[in-house]
Amino acid sequence: MRIRFSIRLQLLLLSLFLFAIPWLGYKYVWELEQYLRIGQEQTMIGTARAVATALHERPALFDSQSAYLQNVRPGTDLYAPPIPNPIRLDGELDDWQGVQPLMRDYGDAQVVNWFDTTYPRPEPSLSFTHMVGRYGQFLYAMFDVKDDVTVWRKPNSLSVDRSDHLLIGIKTEDETLRRYIIAPYQEGWVNAYRLDEDLSRYRASDNALSIQGRWRQTSDGYVVELRFPLEMTAGSLAFAVVDVDDSRTGTKKYAIGTANPNQVDALGTVVTPSPEIERILGGLKYADSRVWVVDKHKRVLARAGDIQSADGFRVSRRQQSGNGWWRWIEENWLLPLYYHILTKPPSDFVDELDDAYALVGQDISAALKGKADSLWRLTPDNKAVVLSAAYPIYIGDSVMGAVVVEQTTNGIRTLRNQALEQLFHVILAVMLVGTLSLLLFANRISSRIRKLRDDTEAVIDDNGKIIGSLPLARQGDEIGDLSRAFKDVLDRLQQYNSYLENMASRLSHELRTPIAVVKSSLDTLNQVDNNKEHEVFIGRAQEGIRRLSTILNSMSEATRLEHAISQEEPESFDAIKVLSGCVAGYQQAYAGRRFQLKLSCEAAVITGSPELFAQMLDKVIANSVEFSDTDDTISLHAWLENRQLQLTITNPGPLLPDGMHDQLLQSMVSVRAEASRQATSESPHLGLGLYIANMIAQYHKGRVVLENLPDHTGVCVKIMLPVNSAVKS
Repeated sequence: MRIRFSIRLQLLLLSLFLFAIPWLGYKYVWELEQYLRIGQEQTMIGTARAVATALHERPALFDSQSAYLQNVRPGTDLYAPPIPNPIRLDGELDDWQGVQPLMRDYGDAQVVNWFDTTYPRPEPSLSFTHMVGRYGQFLYAMFDVKDDVTVWRKPNSLSVDRSDHLLIGIKTEDETLRRYIIAPYQEGWVNAYRLDEDLSRYRASDNALSIQGRWRQTSDGYVVELRFPLEMTAGSLAFAVVDVDDSRTGTKKYAIGTANPNQVDALGTVVTPSPEIERILGGLKYADSRVWVVDKHKRVLARAGDIQSADGFRVSRRQQSGNGWWRWIEENWLLPLYYHILTKPPSDFVDELDDAYALVGQDISAALKGKADSLWRLTPDNKAVVLSAAYPIYIGDSVMGAVVVEQTTNGIRTLRNQALEQLFHVILAVMLVGTLSLLLFANRISSRIRKLRDDTEAVIDDNGKIIGSLPLARQGDEIGDLSRAFKDVLDRLQQYNSYLENMASRLSHELRTPIAVVKSSLDTLNQVDNNKEHEVFIGRAQEGIRRLSTILNSMSEATRLEHAISQEEPESFDAIKVLSGCVAGYQQAYAGRRFQLKLSCEAAVITGSPELFAQMLDKVIANSVEFSDTDDTISLHAWLENRQLQLTITNPGPLLPDGMHDQLLQSMVSVRAEASRQATSESPHLGLGLYIANMIAQYHKGRVVLENLPDHTGVCVKIMLPVNSAVKS
């Protein structure tokens, strides 16, 4: 079954192209967002360059021990982040929760010394979690030790290495090694002892009261919290926990630690964020960015700002305007619809670098090679996009670190959303108004077409007879033109049908006389015996038969003429010459009429057939003679205008009926009344003369026009034919 596509459905389908408008607007805003991101990227690189400029050629800002290392050993080289509050040395570890992600675990893979020389070596039963941090001018350290057997130092024992103990190795500014040991008698407050310089033994030489803390017993081991001045170390540090399981012999089994405290060249470095750099970055916390400074090992030296508020630039929420009902529609209907497509910038997202002590990324790697770069990344929860830009810090010709600036794209996304909200408002209004207008327009058009169809069907009955007339359409558009054309066609069909309906009476009228003549002649012929009278009646019968033959020939004349025209070869001839000859012949053929010829040009060469041209004149002149009286003058006037031969043939007589000017040029259309002036004429009248004349004019690329004279005294037939060349008189 074929689907019927009405005009309304077609216009509705065409209106779907309006959806291209929001798509184009959406693409435009997205392209604009890309340009804004590029601008943000360049701005951040400029910010990183400006911060790096303040740090160039300032070697005092970088730790002399750690910054110049060629390699960093994770777990050995320690990072001491800033702690927001001082640690309470109570052994509870609650104060370390803020930096818990930075804690590292140490186990059998970090054994730095084996005291037990037996083979195979036993599997270590000790492990611990370790972390260092800085607050003010103090360095804090914590150890959460898991030990199956805890051995305390015996009361009044001078040996400090016959029990579980913590060994600390520190390199001083004069490049010497100092060792410290913590070996308590019981849990509680502890201080360290300083060991003598003989590395082969563990003998306490002095109290180190600056290293203090608390040792707390736990169900599976013990916890140690320490604090000592940051100035005690020049940047190299190592911790080791020594395990003793036999309290009777006090034999040391192994030591697990960050590095070997007994070897100065094995100590790890400790990196603490630079207070001087943090002071330089202090003013940037109001710059809607998070700024990092890292050394060449990508370890964080300083940080300023909060990524949660680093939107790049502030975008204020547009002021709500309009009536309350509009705000209600916008908030409850439009914006929820829009945000099925749009995404709101998150108010909170996961920041995996919140407690980072080292950064990674291709932008940082490029900056540490001396080239500024940027990097886009998603947060772990895929809620926010973070842009980071890195710029190198130079000390002489060497890159000593990099400045990393981070921002989210929340500001751009908010600006994009506001632009799209306004765009969608306008587009939605345009689409609603446009679609509604198209539907109303389609409904109006289809209604008018249906009305035209109904009116047309109403004027034609079931038998095909025209019983009425279409109302005249006043609209000036195409449908109005179509309605008027239908009205004109129906009016002409009605007239033609009337003619056909009356054709029987016309044919009866035309055939009655010759048939009556033939019948009466034959009837009379049987009643007379005189030969001369026989000849008279036979002649009358033959004349009637001739008239019947003439009527039949006239009815087929148009068909024969169409065939002749199709076979005719066109030629050039002088129409004025043919016209003059024909008029001279008419003067002889119609002696009862006067012919007046006026020529305003000497010659007019046209392309066609001179015989057909003369036949066209014959039909028009015959029609003029039939509708004029004896002694009337038939006037012919020929002139040139706009490269056309204009020929008028005027005769006095009855006027053309209203509305029949064009219909009289159609086939078998006649308006002769029964009581016309030529009712007694012996020539048949089948309404073919002017039709044939118009057919010949069309063959010559011209046309025939019928008009009543302005003074209503007669009729003018105007023939217009194009000319090849002409000569004016």
